[in-house]
Amino acid sequence: MTQIKRLLIANRGEIARRVMRSASNMGIHTVAIYSDGDSNESFVNDADEGWALDGITATETYLDMDKVLAAAESSGADTIHPGYGFLSENASFAQKVKDADLIWIGPPPEAISTMGDKLAAKKLMDLELREQCYQVGRRRKRFFVIYK
Repeated sequence: MTQIKRLLIANRGEIARRVMRSASNMGIHTVAIYSDGDSNESFVNDADEGWALDGITATETYLDMDKVLAAAESSGADTIHPGYGFLSENASFAQKVKDADLIWIGPPPEAISTMGDKLAAKKLMDLELREQCYQVGRRRKRFFVIYK
């Protein structure tokens, strides 16, 4: 199992603080990224170090994959945790993190892509439910499935 040493949290606010608190309790060095307007926020102060993304809006900072990856490289982070929102459900970002030989804390890019496509997700869940019904049916138990 790979040991995480330096964790960049690609998020802000309370979400980032919670990830940092858990990482710190595990002895992992934490790296915050921040926009110009967030430089004095608690999540930046709570991190072991912070890296400015040079921008004001979320689009210019937290959603800019290249800036986030550059901060990871510059800080020596070996892992990225996306938090919630922002880039956490972006399959392209998850793949770029993996392509940069960094550890991605989150679902695999393929799963993010599938779950982002409602029709594909519904088909996958339908197959999973049929398999469950089949397995339960073999044990002579009743299994009711209700979904839209």
